[in-house]
Amino acid sequence: MEWWESRLGVAIVIEASLGFLGVGIPPPTPTWGNMMGGAVANVLIPHWPLVVFPGVTITLVVLAFNFFGDAIRDVFDPKLRGSNSLTMKT
Repeated sequence: MEWWESRLGVAIVIEASLGFLGVGIPPPTPTWGNMMGGAVANVLIPHWPLVVFPGVTITLVVLAFNFFGDAIRDVFDPKLRGSNSLTMKT
């Protein structure tokens, strides 16, 4: 895996983590981290959908961008043309 392939997923996770901790984008702006952090901060035992659904959404979006990046690499990388991309190259 190249260094640039997972940058977008890492950026999404960092933004969500900072929003959850309360040091990211200010709360009037809706972000997944703000949604999760607000649900946990308002009550002692949060209503589970308020935490689970943003967390699952973050996971699915990061996985989708990683799979999309892998597909784009497989199509445009000249080193992988004519080879089986499922085998590990050393």
